[in-house]
Amino acid sequence: MTPTLVRHHTYAASSAPVDPGTRARDWAEIQERVLAPLHEAVFDRLEVGAGTRMLSLGCGSGLALLAAASRGARVTGVDTDRERLALARERLGSLGRSEDSAGRSEDSAGRSEDSGGWARDTEPARRARLVEGPPSAAATSGAPPYNLLTAFHPIGCAAGDSEGLAPALAEAVPLAVRGATVVLTGWGPPERCATAPVLRVAARLAEPARPARPGGWRPPLRDDLEEVAARAGLKPDGSGRVSCPFGYADVDSAVRGLLSTGLFDAAARATDRSRVEKEVAEALLPHRRPDGTVWMPNVFRYLVCVTT
Repeated sequence: MTPTLVRHHTYAASSAPVDPGTRARDWAEIQERVLAPLHEAVFDRLEVGAGTRMLSLGCGSGLALLAAASRGARVTGVDTDRERLALARERLGSLGRSEDSAGRSEDSAGRSEDSGGWARDTEPARRARLVEGPPSAAATSGAPPYNLLTAFHPIGCAAGDSEGLAPALAEAVPLAVRGATVVLTGWGPPERCATAPVLRVAARLAEPARPARPGGWRPPLRDDLEEVAARAGLKPDGSGRVSCPFGYADVDSAVRGLLSTGLFDAAARATDRSRVEKEVAEALLPHRRPDGTVWMPNVFRYLVCVTT
């Protein structure tokens, strides 16, 4: 299983502007891996393997895709974040190919379909596909439909963070077989998530400028996932909780990882990045251990549904 304690990173001054590529790498190298226990628990429960054809919505830098492909699944990841997809291409390596929204494809070495590269191959080892664009762009011509849809970006800690999920599911469900499995994920109860007080920094800094601004922290509600499932016309078929501790080698790595999630963007717009970094670092101090590492136990939920 992927370790949840993130190794130390050496960075320039933390208040320096962060370009999209650096932010995406912070996500891939620091933050995404703390969700690995959630991915593994879901794949264990569903017995993901050679018969699985998975479509991952908001696949990010591809950690869940890699885990599923390593079990023998055929996987497709779709995202609109070009920088994260570039890192997913690196991570998946020879397992996959990537496509833009127009359906043009290339391999991890940048060889395109028109250049005589591997994209025309039909080797069974090519188990991963990356698509830049909305879920509808993941449609395949002549290939079997998907039998597993996943949304591993947890909802339930920012106001309005589930609003885009139901429309994404509406685009994805027609690409799946009838009765396909759909997995939704979200944050657990605040009392079970040590990161909750740190996330409140985002709401506190954002609200003075614009109290109604969407994206500020709010406590997860008991039925967040069930409400999304209902709006998407999905039938719940089980749920579970998974321990996902957030472990970091030091406070600096923790700050970089947390800010890469996007949950603090509204706070940075309302104030400035350096103030957000400072206050997040202060909120992390109660979770700093004697050896300098940061450890925050959390619980995440998943809801298993079926298409109707």
